[in-house]
Order: sequence, then C-alpha cells, then structure tokens
Amino acid sequence: MAAFALPGPPPRLTIALGPYLARMATVSLLLVSLLFGGMTLFSFGFAAVLFQVYDAPLARQGIRGAFPFYYLFVIGTAGICAAALALVNPLLAALMGLVALTTLYARQILMVQINAATDAGDKKRFGMLHGASVILQLAQIGLTGYALVQLS
Repeated sequence: MAAFALPGPPPRLTIALGPYLARMATVSLLLVSLLFGGMTLFSFGFAAVLFQVYDAPLARQGIRGAFPFYYLFVIGTAGICAAALALVNPLLAALMGLVALTTLYARQILMVQINAATDAGDKKRFGMLHGASVILQLAQIGLTGYALVQLS
C-alpha cells in the first residue's frame, strides 16, 4: 500500500499577526484604562469619602481592611496588562510588570510595616513608611498613565 503525498515542499503555517496585534492593542488599552481608573479612584476618591462619611477610627479601619484587596486588584490587573502587552509593546509590558512587582512589595512588606508602626503607635515611623507608600503609588499611577497615553 503506497503512502499518499502531495508534490512539492510541505505547506508552511503562516500566521498574520497584524489583526491579532491590533486586537491585543485594543484589549491592552482597555486593561490599562481599568488599572489607571481603579488606581486613581481608590487613591483619590475612596479614602477621602471614607473620612467624610465615617469618624477617623472607623475610616482607618475601613482603609486598612481594603488595602489588601486593592493591592491584589493592582497586582492581577497589572500582570494581565503586562501579558497582553508582551507582543504589542514590550516596553509598556515591562512597565506594567514593574507596577505589579512593586505592588507585590507594597502588599507583602510595606503594608505590614505600616500596620506594625500604627499598632505600636510609632507616628514617626508610620509617617515615613506612609510617605514612601504614597510616593510609590504616585509613581505607579504615573507609569500606568504613561502606558495609557502611549496606547491611545
């Protein structure tokens, strides 16, 4: 029994990345928009509203309880952004990866130190650590805003 073979060289699989990259750029834009909006709303809206609606001790408790979930949102969304941007724009992918990694640091190390300083009543250490977390957060928002502008 003879094997059937097509004449000529074997067919090559070619993938047109143009339409795929255009769709991934759109998905990336939406994801980075979600990240930027979530970060700015939490940073500039959520805390201010809590302190307007509740007395300071309850507002602090609410913020302290919300930060672990907020950080998970940023880590996950920035990581997904990085993956979506990998073929579209490697520089922006790296920046979103940096946002995810620095947020992991903020969640696992910096937040723990801030809470410990608060619990110990060490206002000087709290002020220093909180200031560092604010600077880190603003830098992350800036990087995310930069990515958003580059994608739009």
